[in-house]
Amino acid sequence: MRTLYLDCSMGAAGDMLSAALLELLPEEEQRDFVEELNGLGIPKVCFRPEPSVKCGISGTHMTVLIDGVEEEVHDHVHTHEHDHEHEHGHEHEHDHAHEHDHAHEHEHSHEHEHDHAHEHEHSHGHGHSHNNMAGIAHVLKDHMALPEEIRKDVLEVYQLIAEAESHAHGMPVDQIHFHEVGNMDAVADVTAVCMLMHRLHPDRVIASPVNTGTGHVHCAHGMMPVPAPATAFLLQGIPVYDNGIASELCTPTGAALLKHFVDEFGPKPVMVIEKTGYGMGKKDFEAANCVRAMLGEMQDAAGSFRANDEIIMLACNVDDMTAEEIGFAFDRLLEAGAADVFTIPVTMKKNRPGVLIEVIAGPEKKNALVEALFRYTTTIGIREAHMDRYILERRTETVMAGEDTVRVKVSSGFGAKRSKYEYDDLAAIAVRDGVSLGEVRSRIR
Repeated sequence: MRTLYLDCSMGAAGDMLSAALLELLPEEEQRDFVEELNGLGIPKVCFRPEPSVKCGISGTHMTVLIDGVEEEVHDHVHTHEHDHEHEHGHEHEHDHAHEHDHAHEHEHSHEHEHDHAHEHEHSHGHGHSHNNMAGIAHVLKDHMALPEEIRKDVLEVYQLIAEAESHAHGMPVDQIHFHEVGNMDAVADVTAVCMLMHRLHPDRVIASPVNTGTGHVHCAHGMMPVPAPATAFLLQGIPVYDNGIASELCTPTGAALLKHFVDEFGPKPVMVIEKTGYGMGKKDFEAANCVRAMLGEMQDAAGSFRANDEIIMLACNVDDMTAEEIGFAFDRLLEAGAADVFTIPVTMKKNRPGVLIEVIAGPEKKNALVEALFRYTTTIGIREAHMDRYILERRTETVMAGEDTVRVKVSSGFGAKRSKYEYDDLAAIAVRDGVSLGEVRSRIR
């Protein structure tokens, strides 16, 4: 089972998670992915991954620039004193919806209204606010070129944050106004993590217990304990602890991303690790300030691999169908959703030669395939078996053969990796140019 394990022993934040997951991509894909991020159209945002070293460990810090300036630690609803700055180096994102006047100055690179009654608007050149769910949805729909499934994930993460703020402050969700997590750098972090999770598509995501940090944060209303109320609400049901570091290590964005994507919290499973990524925070502690992500194949307690897929096999014997009828049924079964169909010559009762027809498919295709077998074959009975299956992770890349593009099927997992050029692409070039398949392969660089 393709498994992603997240080590949150120094908490979690959006920028750290995105950097750790980026490092799990093949090196040749990382630059292309960053270009894809920067082409999304997030207003005024530019992603810039940078090398970072913490306690001798090399990793990546994901810098997000807004109009060419990195969003630094903000003083916002919570007035942080200089003796307790937000040392983790993440976005410090408490999203209070209180209506009160600020007694301090904002140090943002863009101007804010200093009265929450004006909804704390952040302008990004489009004349609207994006500090509530409607504003976030507007940015995602009208300003970002995102696939629908990724847009859905981003909105669900923000919905979790809104519900946490609603609970913490006793206000309806539709009245919650985001502040720091409504900024474009926070939107960028959440979007990057959602896109990377779809790109890596692990079968299971497991995370360690989460280090929240400890201490208090000074705010206009007094002392606020770490984790702050909204973060604490998001972390309900998740094992947490602190190791005495007087800083807020888990941000609301980090907590919401973990809650949305993680299937299980606990110790690292027995797994064959294919790659490890380190996402670095900005500040330095005695321990390496990073999220560590490990991608690999999970094994059971005895060290055996776990199957990463489930299939059904439907089978029947026939002895009264012509070859043409079997071929016709073969095509109809594939159209009905079979992953594979194959036939085996068999000897049946009364010593009659016959054909065993076997169909492999996902369990959700069973009804359609049972119906197709009865409709297109002469069988009067079908056998069903449920099976675990081990499959390699598959993706398609492209290479150049001279001036032509050729697809490459790449498969990896369980300690193996292989690739194969797409036959149809090779054949089309060979036929067009009147050459052999081998000659086309020799053109590939």
